[in-house]
Amino acid sequence: MSGTASLTPKPRLLEGIKIVDLTSVVFGPYCTQLLAEMGADVIKVEPPLGDIFRRAGVPAATPAMGPCHMVLNRGKRSVALDLKSPADAELMHALIADANVFIHNVRAAGIEKLGFGYQALHEKHPGLIYVHCVGYGSGGPYSGLQAYDDAIQAASGMTSFFSRVDGDPRPRYVPSTIADKTAGMHAAYAVLAAIIHKLRTGEGQHVEVPMFECFTQFLYEEHLFGATFDPPTGPIGYARQIDPNRQPYPTRDGYISIVPYTDESLQMTFAVLRASDFLERPEFATLLGRLANITLLYAEIARRTPARTTQEWVRLFNEAQVPAMAVRDFSDIMQDPHLQATNFFEKHTHPTEGPYYAMRPPVRFSAAPDLPVRDAPLLGEHTEQLRASLLGDRN
Repeated sequence: MSGTASLTPKPRLLEGIKIVDLTSVVFGPYCTQLLAEMGADVIKVEPPLGDIFRRAGVPAATPAMGPCHMVLNRGKRSVALDLKSPADAELMHALIADANVFIHNVRAAGIEKLGFGYQALHEKHPGLIYVHCVGYGSGGPYSGLQAYDDAIQAASGMTSFFSRVDGDPRPRYVPSTIADKTAGMHAAYAVLAAIIHKLRTGEGQHVEVPMFECFTQFLYEEHLFGATFDPPTGPIGYARQIDPNRQPYPTRDGYISIVPYTDESLQMTFAVLRASDFLERPEFATLLGRLANITLLYAEIARRTPARTTQEWVRLFNEAQVPAMAVRDFSDIMQDPHLQATNFFEKHTHPTEGPYYAMRPPVRFSAAPDLPVRDAPLLGEHTEQLRASLLGDRN
């Protein structure tokens, strides 16, 4: 083999895959962010005023370049189009003509009215993978309703979980766009599965990704619990997860997370606490007894952890190979020594926004290069370039 062959740059995993992305806010953009970071050419199609999430959060140096946009849309190109305009609709059709994937979150009636429904595009481009990100799956009474993260958390029962733990009857949201991001990951693997299917068969297809069903499956993987069986063998809700005593434990100067998940680690936990004799009580003398009375053991751990500082306990439990980590405030995450050592928060310089931090893709592939990802685009940054390359002088 010649020496020059080994010097040929390796392509990114999804290099050569073109995705036309008509999604907005978090659900769809998170999906296409993951795909762009793996090398797909994602063309983000936005209305003339841009994706509303460009303006979420603190003001940016340039209008419509807010922090959420900087994170969710890096690696993409931006085209600003009014799809009701014949000229812009023509460019959209040209973008889709050689695309592998078209993904959007417009309601079915609206996208069909614009001329970009599945049947219309399938007739022109039978090999196209058409991905529809929806709030609720087709066929049910919620089909076609608008959906945002809060509504999905409410509909799925997520907002009731805190009450099971702390007894406060008020429903509460998880302070994260958790349903959007969960559904976004489902959409990403759906795109990849459809691409594999097309490589095998040459077939395009319609893929529906419903946020409600995606998040409900995610939530009830463990929490269906006793209701898994018919008739039920116990209540719904994984008891360990909603145990009010299974919480971060207080220390002399803060809190610590200790996870005695196995019986071996539970016994080692009490050894580190110098409380092994506590497990000799009759109710804890057997494995079944310890499992049945685990909430009392959690309470006992919490009673003993204030004896030392957080760092003292972390050292002792790590030495004993019991999973344990200090509880930190989220404002301190960028100072985490592990994330600093792995350069997780990379400092970049955006052409218009100046210095900023980007998170490295967490998954590493030995067969793919660790190459920089394109900065988040300005609104419509690539519109005229693509118009010229695809339509030439026609407009």
